[in-house]
Amino acid sequence: MNGHDRVSGVPHRTKRGWLNYEPLLVLALALLTLYFARDLLIPFAMALTLNFLLAPAVIQLEKLRIRRALAVVLVVIAASALIGSVGWVVVRQVLAVASDLPNYRTNIDDKLASIHAPTTGPVADAMNGLKTLSQEISGTPAPKPLPPVESEKTHRSRRAREAELQKQETNPNPQPVTVVPAPLSDWAYAQQLLKPVIKPLGMMGMVFIFTIYMLLKREDLRNRVLLLAGMGRLNVMTQALNDAANRISSYLLMNVLVNASYGAVFGVGLFLLHVPNATLWGVLLAILRMVPYVGMILGGGLPIAFSFAVFPGWWTPVAVLVFFAVLEVAVSNFIEPWLYGSHTGISPLALVTTAMVWTLLWGIPGLILSTPLTVCLIVMGRYVPQMAFLHILLGDEAQLAPEAKFYERLLAMDQTEAHHIADKFLEGHDLVHLYDSVVLPALSLAEQDRHKGFLDDARSTFLFQSATELVAELTDYHAPAETEEQEGSQTRECPVVCIPAHDQADELAAVMLAQLLERKGHKTILLQTSALSQEILGRMGEGPGTTICISALPPFAFVHARSLCQRIRQFLPGNRIIIGMWGAQGNPEALRERFGAVRPDAVARTLSEAVRLVPQCERAAEAVPQTVAL
Repeated sequence: MNGHDRVSGVPHRTKRGWLNYEPLLVLALALLTLYFARDLLIPFAMALTLNFLLAPAVIQLEKLRIRRALAVVLVVIAASALIGSVGWVVVRQVLAVASDLPNYRTNIDDKLASIHAPTTGPVADAMNGLKTLSQEISGTPAPKPLPPVESEKTHRSRRAREAELQKQETNPNPQPVTVVPAPLSDWAYAQQLLKPVIKPLGMMGMVFIFTIYMLLKREDLRNRVLLLAGMGRLNVMTQALNDAANRISSYLLMNVLVNASYGAVFGVGLFLLHVPNATLWGVLLAILRMVPYVGMILGGGLPIAFSFAVFPGWWTPVAVLVFFAVLEVAVSNFIEPWLYGSHTGISPLALVTTAMVWTLLWGIPGLILSTPLTVCLIVMGRYVPQMAFLHILLGDEAQLAPEAKFYERLLAMDQTEAHHIADKFLEGHDLVHLYDSVVLPALSLAEQDRHKGFLDDARSTFLFQSATELVAELTDYHAPAETEEQEGSQTRECPVVCIPAHDQADELAAVMLAQLLERKGHKTILLQTSALSQEILGRMGEGPGTTICISALPPFAFVHARSLCQRIRQFLPGNRIIIGMWGAQGNPEALRERFGAVRPDAVARTLSEAVRLVPQCERAAEAVPQTVAL
């Protein structure tokens, strides 16, 4: 990618890897690898997630002088016991719910009948399907429907079918042949029975083995990743690994604690509402809610549907629904953002999008692992330059800088929003920082676009007019602390003449400098370049303490600033000259040397530097004899 130095404008080249030239190819290869290698990658990703969750506990035990192998065994046993206990509670209460469900058939029928649903259409089909499902679960045969009343047309059609059947009986067809499959052997029957269970058990075994290995060999895995990155990227990869570990571990720990507390509060609430098996619904909600989006719907929908079936009235189901909605809104919008919203670094839109992508690639496991995997991608985008687009697309910190937002709003001809950005910036900064950090960089971007032909005349005129109006509005602006500081300090008056080097951007920067100097108590005059006659220069030379400030906005104002400095120096050799190269990069003394024999007395890169230099110029000018050349 070609670029230009902000001061000299000299083009320079930066090295680009093949990732920069073929990003779509790299993305396609990555997606294909994730899809076709999912049988191996899913257990590995699950084990990595468990490692992030359990590693802090192992580290804490190691700090207590417990050997790593024993610490890993203790942590794994404790985690397995916790998971087994939760599973035992869930299975036990699920069986209890299944055995009690036939007792609630009357309530379901009464509620469905009270709705007065239509007898035809999709709503009626849904209601009939729900009734059939409840009857199949309870083991009660569905009542046979009454035969409908036949119309004349239906009666004729039935008689025609009966005549056709009688005709077929007089001409008998060959008997149909039924193929009876050979009996299955015991081994084949065992394979057919265990086939749906073998793959999940195998995956769980791989996850268990990977998890133990990662907990035991943390340093070995880290060293291998660092060796793959190379010694030249040792610092970057170390930061990336630490950042990913801290973000994912904090997120997982907080997620477990929040969902466990959520399930406990929900279970207690259901118990107070006298909902049977309240413990089951609280535990299910805590577990399912770890699955983004879908888990929350299932975890809340199951107890609501159960209360609908259990209670004869409508008050309890509605109370459960309201309680769940209030609890979900409070946790999702207040507690979670406050506790761990900043730990993941994922924007809300990216969280939804990546959850869908991981689900398409890996199914339900991808949905469960979507957040930790996306955090890893964001960390890679933050520390690996070739993958910076991941941090921009997925991260929550990828926002435009204030100067870029200000310039973009001016390009969109939205003066109100541009001024609002400036006002918001002033809430935490003073006026000189607003000019140096927002307005001047925006003007520099405008100058670059204008000289390249990217900025049309209408937008250019609107941009400079809006910026001029903003500076004029801020003439009387004083922050409370700034007002108190000015009242307590007395600044000696120093005559200053601000002169723009060439164009409108230089002039606007000179206006800002003059405004800031006047706020400091200096006598300031803004003078146009066209007004620099010999008579004016002669009057300026009458006071050797007068400081000349030339305003120049890079990258295209250097030549004009140098020419103007040479002209002024010819007539005013005894006056101090400051050139403001606003936003220039480099050492001020090196910038001053670039002007050659007509170099100024000082070069300021920011308005704040220029404001500090003016009193220094005043003290230096007191020792200079008055000399004027006309």
